[in-house]
Amino acid sequence: MQSPNLFRLLYIDDDPGLGRLIQKQFERAGHKVDLASDGDMGLGLLAAQNYDVCALDHHMPGRDGLDVLPEILAIGNAPPVVYVTGAQDGRIAVAALRTGAADYVIKDASEDFPHLLLRAVEDALERRRLSLAAERVQAEVIRERDRAEALLREVNHRVGNSLQLVTSFIHLQRRQLTDVAARDALDRVQARIEAVSQVHRRLYTSGDVTGVALDGYLQGLVDELSYSMAADKGATTVLRAEPVWVSTDQAVAVGVIVAELVTNAVKYAYQPGQGGEIRVLLGHDGGASVRLSVEDDGVGMGDANPKGTGLGGQILAAMATDLGTKIQFESSTQGTRAHLVFTAEGVRKSSSGL
Repeated sequence: MQSPNLFRLLYIDDDPGLGRLIQKQFERAGHKVDLASDGDMGLGLLAAQNYDVCALDHHMPGRDGLDVLPEILAIGNAPPVVYVTGAQDGRIAVAALRTGAADYVIKDASEDFPHLLLRAVEDALERRRLSLAAERVQAEVIRERDRAEALLREVNHRVGNSLQLVTSFIHLQRRQLTDVAARDALDRVQARIEAVSQVHRRLYTSGDVTGVALDGYLQGLVDELSYSMAADKGATTVLRAEPVWVSTDQAVAVGVIVAELVTNAVKYAYQPGQGGEIRVLLGHDGGASVRLSVEDDGVGMGDANPKGTGLGGQILAAMATDLGTKIQFESSTQGTRAHLVFTAEGVRKSSSGL
């Protein structure tokens, strides 16, 4: 366009007199108008030159406007098309709009037609301008979102690496200790940090930083706990999980709860050298509800209360509160079971490898 208010129009019509009238009146206002006597000539001009808008007549020799319109719209960066028809049958106008015309004008011999066409052309150009502006804004929003997600992944990467370094320091310190209570305390600290570290690890390797696939996250956490703790004491930790998607905050709370319950079971469920299975169970409980259980076949919690100094119980209560729930403990001669039900934020299907 030559200026924000001026445009270049291609007018396709087999009526040369009407075409010259449109050309004369529009150019008097500063616009530029080229004429084409049929659809093929119009297509040639559109392919060779740039136009801001096109007016297309319906009745033309050879092919009518409805035959030509799809070919115009298929041209790269095609201009908006105002459909012109002398027919009073509204079905033609509706067919043109459905095909992709920006507007239509009924052609007649009165002096109103040029004014109606000008108004339709200006409206079509304004809608195109607004559409392009919206597309630019949307593209900018997407670019900023992608940039923010990339930065967030980098932050999660750095945090995950830092937490991994801390757990390595704790592991080295633990190897220097001979006091059993001190070693157990460091085991618990290491498990808590690992629960948080696993979340950040999942986030920076995931295509979605808005949440965590809980099943995949717990698999990584259970594997790490089995490697660092359970294997040393003869217990085997297994996970049975359905695909569940939760927010990052919920994943941290669930991870810390699982770490506390598993380490508690490792320490108290089985007699030294006895060994046994510790099961972590995750599944849907109807709607957005999710059920999490940690159970064993030992006798570590005969009174149905967690063992230890009390810090672990405080942590469990705090994490459960964050999830809007409470942990229930059940104990029998055949083992102990801790379970809770919470409402997942943004539940959806996920893959364990996410």
